[in-house]
Amino acid sequence: MSFVSSASAGPRARHPERVPLYRFLGPRFWPLWIALTFVRAINLLPLRVQMAIGRRLGVLAHTFSRRDRRIANINVALCLPHLSEHERKALVRSHFQALACAIFETGLVWWASDRRLRRLITFEGTEHLQSALAHGRGALLLTAHFTTLEMGARALTLLGPTSIMYLTPSNPLIAELSRRGRARHTVQAISSEQIRDLLQNLKNNVPVWYAPDQRFTDKNSAIVPLFGQPAASNIATSRLAKISGAPVLPYFPERRPDNRGYIVRIYPPLENFPSDDPIADTRRFHELIESHVRRYPAQYLWAYKRFKRVGADPYARTRAEDV
Repeated sequence: MSFVSSASAGPRARHPERVPLYRFLGPRFWPLWIALTFVRAINLLPLRVQMAIGRRLGVLAHTFSRRDRRIANINVALCLPHLSEHERKALVRSHFQALACAIFETGLVWWASDRRLRRLITFEGTEHLQSALAHGRGALLLTAHFTTLEMGARALTLLGPTSIMYLTPSNPLIAELSRRGRARHTVQAISSEQIRDLLQNLKNNVPVWYAPDQRFTDKNSAIVPLFGQPAASNIATSRLAKISGAPVLPYFPERRPDNRGYIVRIYPPLENFPSDDPIADTRRFHELIESHVRRYPAQYLWAYKRFKRVGADPYARTRAEDV
């Protein structure tokens, strides 16, 4: 069932030119093609088998990815200081398993049929989105960078046309495959510079997926606590909501503990949002992230330098570490 009116103009954004895949046949792309072929083959297996393979690969990644393991350990220590050293290390190991599972999920996002994904995804709270769209101003679906991020965005397309705001992947082959996968499944990708297109989609009553939780340092940024830690944060959500009049609905996808599917929870629109204080509004968003992290800690993106900012870098190596 689609929640977007048939009278709507549908998602709008400038389409990047389709890049022929033969341009990516050079030797520099061969390792990636081999990896993609492996992922595509694994995607043919039942989900629980894919996730079991992903967990095994995650163990290997945890063993050999020293840099990312160190970043994740620092983040967990900063955000969840109540954990013992043993608990922290166990969480980081589980996180690497979740990261590896996300690789196969990305393959499903690109290549799996709607029919297959409908069997894997359970929605809760779709009535909140339906009610929000009934007002005709679209909806900002506010989420964060968990390892289920790609699956969560793809899940929304099962409900109707959806726009997502994204950063272009640095690898051109991944960028092209992402673009093709989204275009195949009624997802309109909007680059982070296309604010006018985002606002136009909301005006056309199209829901927009928005994950503004990563490190941000431009004019629409401020230091806002996350887990009690100062974090350079994007505070533009308030401004977008105020300009568009669109309701802001938190939503979070989660991987089921039995690895047989996903639950996508859509929450009611935030009340009294936006306020006149964008920093306070961003703090409310951070509190939602914190709550979801505590429920599914391994699924959060820990291997990312979230707390690096001008004048402070908790990830900088100490002299003792270099000895």
